Parts: sequence; C-alpha cells; structure tokens
Amino acid sequence: MKKGKLLPEGYIPRLIDNTLSARLEQTGAVEVTGTMWCGKTWTSMAYGNSISRIGLNPARLAAEADPTTALLGESPHVIDEWQDVPEIWDEVRMRVDEAGGKPGQFILTGSSQPNKEKVHHSGAGRISRLHMRTMSLQESGQSSGKVSLAGLFHGEFEPQLVQQNLLPLADYICQGGWPSLIHNRITDSATLLDSYFDALFDINIPKKGLNGSDSRNVVQALARNLGNAPRWYTIAADARFDKPESKSAANKAAAHVGILKELYVVEEVNGWDAPIRSKSRLRTKPKYYFADPSLAARTLNVTPERLLEDGQLFGILFESLCIHELNIYASVLPGAKPDPVLYYKDADGLEADAVVELRDGRWAAFEIKLGENKFIEGANSLKRLKDKIALNPAAENPNPAFMAVIVGAGEYARFDKDTGIYVIPITALGA
Repeated sequence: MKKGKLLPEGYIPRLIDNTLSARLEQTGAVEVTGTMWCGKTWTSMAYGNSISRIGLNPARLAAEADPTTALLGESPHVIDEWQDVPEIWDEVRMRVDEAGGKPGQFILTGSSQPNKEKVHHSGAGRISRLHMRTMSLQESGQSSGKVSLAGLFHGEFEPQLVQQNLLPLADYICQGGWPSLIHNRITDSATLLDSYFDALFDINIPKKGLNGSDSRNVVQALARNLGNAPRWYTIAADARFDKPESKSAANKAAAHVGILKELYVVEEVNGWDAPIRSKSRLRTKPKYYFADPSLAARTLNVTPERLLEDGQLFGILFESLCIHELNIYASVLPGAKPDPVLYYKDADGLEADAVVELRDGRWAAFEIKLGENKFIEGANSLKRLKDKIALNPAAENPNPAFMAVIVGAGEYARFDKDTGIYVIPITALGA
C-alpha cells in the first residue's frame, strides 16, 4: 500500500513498514503495539489519511460518549492510543464486518493492553496485530545491514570488512533506539528516559491499579537480573518487598511484571523446545529484557564511560542490545513466529543465548560475545548444541540453517571454516 496523506515530514523508514503495508492490503484493520515513544504513531500516520488521537482529552471524551466518533475519517484511518476507550475495538471489528472485510480501513495504535472486560471480540480475521520496537541499529544507520538475517537462512552471505570497536556501542546502549533521539546527545537521552519513567510510574502504572513506587523497585530488580530467568521470590527480594520469601510477595512481583509486559516495557524471551530426547532436562522459564537496552542502562545509572570500565556489565547490556536487534530483524522474516527469538539452556549447563525458529521448523542458534577474542568459546557451545540435537533421530529439523557468534568488537563479518560458524559484528547485521 502506498504512503498516506499524513506521512510525517522527515519520516525515517522502519523495517516494519513493508509488513504493515502488506497487512493493510490483506485485512480490514491493523493494530500496531509497542512501548511508549517507539514510533508507532508516526509509522501508522505514514500509511494513514486521517487520524483520531484518543490520547488527547477532547477525542477521548467524545469516544467515551460515542465510540463511533473515533472511526470518523478517510481510510486508512488511524486511531491513536485506542486502548484508552476499549469499546473502540468492537466498533472497528463491526465496521470491518459491515464493509465485507474490505482491507485497509483502520490502523490502531496501542502502548498498553486494554481492559479485557471491555473488549468482547478477539478481532480474529478482521484486525491483524503487529508489535513494534524502538529503532534497530540498521534503521538508525549505525549498522550497515550487509549481513542479512533473511539471507543467512537462505545460505546467502558475503564477508564484510567492519572494523568495529566498543565505544560507539556503549553510546548506543545508553542512548537507545528512540526515534526522537536519533541525532541527539547522550544527555538528551537521559532526560527523555527520566520522562519515560516518570510517565510510567506516576501515570501508567497507577492506571493499572498498582503502586508506582513498587513498580520502580521491580524494574530495578529486573535490570539487576537482566538476561536471567529469575524466580518471583528473587524479584520480590531485590525489589525490597516485605517478607520476600512469602507467596504473597511472589504474587505481588508477578503482578507488577505482568503489568510491565502489558505496557510493553519488558518482554519475555522463552526457552526453546529443542528437538532433543530428554525434554524434562530443558530450562524453559522465561528471561526478561527491556523494550530498549537504554531502559536497563538508565535504571542502573550506567554511562558509556562506566561500561567501558566494567566489561561484565557491558557484556550483559550488549546481550540485551543483541536480543533487541534479533527480535526486530527476525520479526520481519517471511515465516516468522509472533515471538521469533528464544533461548536454550538445559540441566547439563549447555546454553545458547538466542535461537530464531521459523514456522517451517528451520532454526538458527546464536551466542553473543563482547569481543571476537571470545569467538571460540561461543562456537564450542554452539557445536555442542548441534551435536546434542543430532542425537535425536526423531527430530524433524536436527540441523540448524546456520549458527553464528554475534560480537561487539570485530574486524570482519566472516565464515569460520574450521567451526562452520559465522562471526558477525552487530553493526553488520540487518534484516
């Protein structure tokens, strides 16, 4: 579908654009979800011809009195922050039905999941859902994107000279992929992130019926356990809840994480149900990452200078950045699953930081290392995983499409013939 009349001046194309365009040609409405300020509204406006801004008081009050007012306008009609008046969903579904399923009528944006009691229909077959994240390195121009994830799944690869060092990555982790900050300074990022957290804890969390101060403590606990699969009791203790070993404290921690997920602040990365013989030995408790690595960095009061001095912390936040990138690139792959990035860990201590699995069963495994000097360590883990899966004769897809070690600092994106594994600096990876 061609761009709409509302195309913002200076709009920077996003990888999700092609998917949104295709969905608008297939379904009556598309919902674009994601955390605050990730660019949902601008991307939706790029394909819209009219808009209702439900987040603004006059439009919200009118829609509360009569939800059909939110649907007025030339299609594709954008309904921004529709979840503030959940009844809009059912009206959109009904309008799509009345038009015989005519595609491209509405684009809905949402930075929070709505009150489920006020939504009576799923929208299946009428409203398609897309999840949007903050900008990737490819979108912001900090990755060449010359090593295509889609290409790797098709056996397409050309070695690249990259010569990447860590300083720009430290800056990017602290600044994040926020569209409004693409050409700004780290100090501007700190101001935006503080405003983000103020809105989250002072407005959005209380709207969901929970205490903002408690949620702030839970966010800090998640940041301290970044990339792990913590138990609720661990989060409760780190969040300084009363009697953290109690069931009520664990339930309280779970409730806050649940709301943070509803607000798209944190994301789950689930364990991979790998085709090995002993499934009982898999560790599948979800890991938690933030919608943007800068959220974790700001929560931990991290600066680029501190990252360069603390290799362990840098490695943890670099892993968060790589998971963010893989989620974006994998989500636009043909045949991608809704949650395309997983991880692997078993009781034998064997791990893979990320696994991308497609609907047709093809999969690729990744280890993430801060520097290329750790390539062999990562490659050995990946080879062990491949060998373990190969032992199961019943596995439908025992062999990976490819395996790769993603690095921060590295000279080349290359294929290592000795191990059969790619080494890819993150600033060469793309969709």
